[in-house]
Amino acid sequence: MSSNRSRVAIACQGGGSHTAFTAGVLSRLFAEDDLEERTEIVGFSGTSGGAVCALLAWYGREHPDHDPGELLADYWADLAADDPVDRTANGMVRLTTQLERMGVPLPEVSPYYTPTSYLSRREYLRLLEDHVDFEAIPDLLDGSEPALLISAIDVLTGEFELFREDELSPEAILASAAIPDVFKAVEVDGSHYWDGLFSKNPPIKDFITKTETPNPDEIWIVKINPERRDRVPRSVDGIADRRNELSGNKSLNAEVGFVEQVNEWIEAGYLPEKFTHTEIERIGLGRPDLDWRTKLERDPSFIEELYADGETEAERFLESRKWE
Repeated sequence: MSSNRSRVAIACQGGGSHTAFTAGVLSRLFAEDDLEERTEIVGFSGTSGGAVCALLAWYGREHPDHDPGELLADYWADLAADDPVDRTANGMVRLTTQLERMGVPLPEVSPYYTPTSYLSRREYLRLLEDHVDFEAIPDLLDGSEPALLISAIDVLTGEFELFREDELSPEAILASAAIPDVFKAVEVDGSHYWDGLFSKNPPIKDFITKTETPNPDEIWIVKINPERRDRVPRSVDGIADRRNELSGNKSLNAEVGFVEQVNEWIEAGYLPEKFTHTEIERIGLGRPDLDWRTKLERDPSFIEELYADGETEAERFLESRKWE
């Protein structure tokens, strides 16, 4: 293996069902024969749906009986609403969305008082446990594995939390995905957490600030929310879409900005030699036709389409590397 391998960390932005795109990206990346010869994967990070994808990719690489691509494909196939009960539930989501767009007033019910929240939580945890043996994870840790950073936010203190590879549990992953109006706050070790979209979406700067994490030469960001739009939104839907995109990108841009500032300090000679330049690369979901409500869509054809889009974008990214 080449001693000149680039150290790479992969960061997965959150975005609900849209992160089926991320699953397709990761599946294609790890199917590349030259990837391990050209790079050393030193870390994964993720938030919400991106946290699930990061977990599955990390676990699939580290567990001798699994493959990341197969795990990612199987998980998203199972998540898709393909049985009568799931199709009915998904249909209700679409109906509710349509009524909201029409301006029909709907009752607001706290997730603490609705069976839907309980059932969603139970199904989410079941899916995770069906695809990841969390009890086996401690045996996979020998110090050579890539870092895994899963973000959430403490509801009471407002402090960021990073769950690491030695702290993984189904509840920790759910904590990163617990949208406040869908799930009640997730308790982990006596603290209560909400969706990591409020904190680090996804963790970036921790790859270069954590002493126990190898400083990557590159960070590949799998990006869900678009940065730019061509026109100012005027409709209620358009305004809601752009607000969701901007809030989803705010923390990401702050984290990337920190890395870029460190790069400038390195180039100016302000930092010790142990600090190294970190290149930022992006693999983005180029689907301006998707609105934020489709982040809850689980129609099988929709999931498959996004997964295939991810594979295509990863292929383009690998082509752009021009490894020779």
